[in-house]
Amino acid sequence: MPPPPPTAADRGREVRQRLLRAATELIAERGWSAVSTRGVAERAEVGQGLVHYHFASLDALLQQAALGTVEEFVREFTALMESAVSTEEALDSALGSLDGFSGTDPISLLFTETYLAAARDEELMRALAGLLTRVRDGLAGRLSDSGVPQPQETAAVLLAVVDGLMLHRPASPSLTSAAVGPVLRRLLTTTTPGSETP
Repeated sequence: MPPPPPTAADRGREVRQRLLRAATELIAERGWSAVSTRGVAERAEVGQGLVHYHFASLDALLQQAALGTVEEFVREFTALMESAVSTEEALDSALGSLDGFSGTDPISLLFTETYLAAARDEELMRALAGLLTRVRDGLAGRLSDSGVPQPQETAAVLLAVVDGLMLHRPASPSLTSAAVGPVLRRLLTTTTPGSETP
């Protein structure tokens, strides 16, 4: 038997997803502040009225599109941390995954635009901070299990490094996992009181 025709709810979900994809693409291509309702509707090939039918505002659409992409990245990053058998392997996996980002690719640009927008939008900043806290806490747990001192603070610094690498990559393409890895491994070296060399 042929599949049943899509329902109105099915069509609504499909339009909503098209709008989210269009918004994600346009944030990376044009910058957050340059995305318009008309531009999103044209990219999604729907009428402008559907943007406000499915979302309270253009900004609500942009936030949901950007946070959805960040959350997907967070899930993948967290999975890398959880599947690694050691802190060193987790670090290598995380840095290796970043080698696939040039800093000018759509994901990197979307992250940059989202951080900039969040600096001016408290609601977006709270949502973004919540996602980052999940990653930091998961990484801190792995560091703590491995005996790394100050795991929460170390996790926060490592995540800031990851963000910084994505931001600096266009200007400094040499910042690859091979170049950065040895430096970060020294940061993660387990020490105990009195073991530091003078």
